[in-house]
Amino acid sequence: MPRRPRFHIIFAPETLAHLDVIGRKHHRLIREAVNEQLSFLPEQSTRNRKPLEQPAPFGATWELRFGPDNRFRVFYEVESSAQLVQVLAIGIKERNKLLIGKEEFEP
Repeated sequence: MPRRPRFHIIFAPETLAHLDVIGRKHHRLIREAVNEQLSFLPEQSTRNRKPLEQPAPFGATWELRFGPDNRFRVFYEVESSAQLVQVLAIGIKERNKLLIGKEEFEP
């Protein structure tokens, strides 16, 4: 069975500011979920990973949901030819609000 190609994950500089709003106790969970879910087959739809309709926050084409009550959101785009995943935004969904950094977006 051939090995699946591994994608390189790059975080946009803005994501550091997004993480500042999220408690440090969740940073490890976020890092592990991103590495586990997006290193292989990041363009495969699953229950917690889906393509986004445009326009989407930060121009992202995909969304990953995870964590307690699926409250964390990672918005990303994939460059298949370069085996690259670029994480564009990290946020928290609280009830009917999506908070990315200090901004509120329409979910």
